[in-house]
Formats: sequence, structure tokens, C-alpha cells
Amino acid sequence: MAHHLYLVRHGEQQDAEHGVEDGPLSARGVRQSHLIADRLSGVAFTEAYHSPLVRAEHTARVMHERLPATEFQPHALLMDCIPSGPEPEMPHAYQAFFTGVTDAEVDAGRAQMADAVEQWLMPRGERSDVLLVTHNFVIGWFVRHVLDAPDWKWMTLNQANGGLTVIHMRPGRPPQLLCHNDLGHLPVELRTGMPTALPV
Repeated sequence: MAHHLYLVRHGEQQDAEHGVEDGPLSARGVRQSHLIADRLSGVAFTEAYHSPLVRAEHTARVMHERLPATEFQPHALLMDCIPSGPEPEMPHAYQAFFTGVTDAEVDAGRAQMADAVEQWLMPRGERSDVLLVTHNFVIGWFVRHVLDAPDWKWMTLNQANGGLTVIHMRPGRPPQLLCHNDLGHLPVELRTGMPTALPV
């Protein structure tokens, strides 16, 4: 039986551009969350989880307004994290990212994502549609895992606020990436959170 994993990056956070680490959504973030919920309104989710951080919890709460039958639960494995550290084959341009990142943070992130893969990226005995509202690095790690890419490649996989990634799993087959960072539900002015501007 097919198992689908729907990954949604949280909406735009209020005051994130001012260095605030966590907080509620901006007005744009609320609109993004409504629109991704509308996009997913035809899916009968069997499970739904969100990161415990405020921006992800707020996203799930706004989505629930449009998806009242979907009950979201917080899950620690969806916390923002750094899932791997510097590697010899990693391009030098990425080295600066790890300034100030401790070995303990990397070890914790690596262990977290190993458990998250075990939790959600394994085929199940029955059909299921699971929704996860989480963070850019977490989604990047899931996609890297599906593509069987080197660990550091999560750094090259970016998701916009309110972007949709879908992974399909069946017993006896490797997981399949159906779509990545799909933004078809968002007008151009709501496509935020990418490191470089998206082409129109």
C-alpha cells in the first residue's frame, strides 16, 4: 500500500529579517499557510505533525482553520536542526556556515534526523497520508535521503515558505520524490524564504 509524506515549510516568520530566531507568522506567512491548506484540502490525512517551534506551530494552527478534520500534534523530531557537519568533499563556500556551530549541535541534529527518517521514510503496511509542517533544513535532509545524495547536499536543497514537497513510498521500492518545493498555490509576491530570488 502507498504511503505519502507531505512536507510543508512553515510560513514566513514575523521579524525574521531582524535576526529574531523564532516567533509568530507575518501577515504574508498567514496567507501562505491558508493557501497551502487550500491546496491540500482534498487529502484525507491519517496523521499530521508540526515542529514545536512557534513559527511552525502557528502555521499548523492557521492550516487547521482550512483543514478542520486534520488534527496536528507537535513532534520533537521536526525541530529545526543542523543534520550534518563539514565534510572534506563539501565546497569551500559552505564552510563559513558552520562558524559557531558546535560538534554537539551537529551530533544532536544527525541523531534527530536518523530517527526522523526511521519514523517517516519507511513503507507502511497500510495506505497513509502524513503531513509534516517543519523547517528548511529538515525538509532538505529528507529530500537528500530520498535522492541518496552525500550528506552535505542538504545545504543545496532549499524550500520556500509554504512550499510543498511530496514523497511516495511503497514496500519493496526505494522512496520516490514526487515534487519538491512546489509553489503553484502561491502568487509570486508570496514566494519568500529562498536564498536567491526565484525567476518569475
